[in-house]
Amino acid sequence: MKKKKKKKKNHKKKPDAQISLVKMPNTLNTLSKFYIKYKKHREAGKLKEIKLKEREELKRIIQEKKELMLREDKILKEEKKLKANEEEIKLKNKELKLKEEEQRKKDEYLTLKDEDLRRKDTEQVQRDKEQKLNKEELMRKNVDLKVREEEQKLKEQKEQRVKRKEQKIKNEKDKILKLDEMQKIKEWEEKFDIEKKLKERKELLKDEQLLEDEQLRRAEKENKLKNLVDDKIYEEKEIYSEKSTDDPKTSKTDLN
Repeated sequence: MKKKKKKKKNHKKKPDAQISLVKMPNTLNTLSKFYIKYKKHREAGKLKEIKLKEREELKRIIQEKKELMLREDKILKEEKKLKANEEEIKLKNKELKLKEEEQRKKDEYLTLKDEDLRRKDTEQVQRDKEQKLNKEELMRKNVDLKVREEEQKLKEQKEQRVKRKEQKIKNEKDKILKLDEMQKIKEWEEKFDIEKKLKERKELLKDEQLLEDEQLRRAEKENKLKNLVDDKIYEEKEIYSEKSTDDPKTSKTDLN
C-alpha cells in the first residue's frame, strides 16, 4: 500500500493583529470624548438637581409666607371677634345687673311671703304633730290590743298543740297496747295450734304404735299357731312314719 503524503500547514499571520494596532489610537480618542461627555452630563445633572432643590426651597418659603399671612388674618379676625364679644359681654352685664336688681326686689317680696308661709307652716306642723301624736297613741293601743290578741291566740294554739300531742301519745299507747294484746292472742293461738298439733301427732303416733303392737302380737300369734300346726303335722308325720315301718299294710286312708 502507498503511504499518504502529509500536508504541510501554512502558518500565516492573521491580518487582524495588524489592524487592531492601527485602530488603537482612534479607540483612545473615542474613550476620551465619551468620558468628557459623561463628565459634562454628570455636572449638568448635579446642576439640575441643585436647581430643583432651590425651586423646592423657594416653594416652601412661599408656602410658609402664605400660611403666615393666613394666620395673621385669622388673628386679626379673632381680635375683632373678641372686641365684639367684649362689647356684647358689657351689654349683657348691664342687663344682668338690671335683672339682679329686679330679682332682689322679687326676693325681698318672696322673703316676706316665705316668712308668712313659714309661720303658717309652723302652725300647720304643730297641728300635724298633735294629730301624729294622737294617731301614734291610737296605733300603740291598737298594737297592744293586737299583741294581746296574738298572745291569746298563741296560747290557745299552744294548748291545742299540747292537747293534740297528749291525744296522739294516748292513741299511740292504745295502739301499742292493742298491738301487744293482738300479739299475745296471736302467740296464744299459735301456741294452742302447736300444742293441738303436737297432741294430735302424739295421739296418732300412739294409735300407730298400738296398731303396730297389735300387728306384732297378731303376727306372733300367727307364728306361734303356725309353729304349733307345723309341730303337730311333723309329729303326725313322725307317728305315721313309725307306723308305716311297723305295719306296711296300713293305708293312707287311715292317716286321713
